[in-house]
Amino acid sequence: MIQRIQTIFMFLIVLAMGVFLSFPIWDKTGIRSTETAQLTALQYSYQQGITTYPIPMWYLAGLAVLVALIALIAIFRYRNRLQQMGLCAVNALLMTGMMAIILYTTLYKGKTYGMVDDQGNYHIGFYALIAALIFNMLANRFIRRDEKLVRDSDRFR
Repeated sequence: MIQRIQTIFMFLIVLAMGVFLSFPIWDKTGIRSTETAQLTALQYSYQQGITTYPIPMWYLAGLAVLVALIALIAIFRYRNRLQQMGLCAVNALLMTGMMAIILYTTLYKGKTYGMVDDQGNYHIGFYALIAALIFNMLANRFIRRDEKLVRDSDRFR
């Protein structure tokens, strides 16, 4: 049923992906204040002086939209809990891939820019992705609990 707790968690995944798309993920200031680097869901850009070098990251935004769509589809698959668990597993894999892309970009590409020791600052977009991973884990847990409850009740019939 739609009023179950896992529906709330899957809806929170959709909201977290909206926050992920809307807010910056990471930034770093170089040795001089005119040198900055920033990562959003749409691009990685770094500025040296007055010149800005944008690198498109559209695939990161595409993955975020795909995760939100899969979570929305999973909300309405409440009659088939096994399919819901499968969709949550796919979401977990996609969000883990997004996290890998972000960490690669910030730790390796960002290290070559500015001071090597400075890791930069993670912002609300990054933490929204972490929250979405946690919500996905909780939704999957409650779906499994419902499935176990249904199987146990079928055994008693």
